[in-house]
Amino acid sequence: MRPAFLVPLIIFGLVAVALGIGLGLRPAEIPSALIGQPVPTFALPGVPSTAPGLSSADLKGQVSIVNVFASWCIPCREEHPLWMDVAKSGSVVLYGLNYKDTPENAAQWLQTYGNPFKRVGGDFGGRVGIDFGVYGVPETFVIDGNGVIRMKHIGPIDRAALDNEILPKVRELQAAAQAAAKAQ
Repeated sequence: MRPAFLVPLIIFGLVAVALGIGLGLRPAEIPSALIGQPVPTFALPGVPSTAPGLSSADLKGQVSIVNVFASWCIPCREEHPLWMDVAKSGSVVLYGLNYKDTPENAAQWLQTYGNPFKRVGGDFGGRVGIDFGVYGVPETFVIDGNGVIRMKHIGPIDRAALDNEILPKVRELQAAAQAAAKAQ
């Protein structure tokens, strides 16, 4: 066999290895560059006939969750009952960021499935989502009382992610805030 015939085989082998590694990655576990950073500065209008709008100032003063959703997002419908449960529990303030939607569709979606959010910002052009580093919807952010992003969950949540990742992080941040308040 001539060495010239080996070159395509070697290239094919390298491409196959690279694809194999790429397929084994989990994009939901890609860390966000914004973890530990303040939320981007923004002020969004509300979704008509629902909650008031949302701004970065609203994300200070208490631990909160920001859920990025859209009416056209099928996985958002799947996770929505869990957000309704969180809202009913009162364990954490839940905010909505409606991403690249129309105001009418967003309002209809929230009226149909229920509105668990204290405030909903209509990011109809998607600019704030880009500033948050949103890859797609749904995505969920846990924000501490100082308005700093402490966790990002990419993709729809399920009961396990909520109970084993998101809510424990919320409780951890709430306990740290309470301890800091007592120390003052």
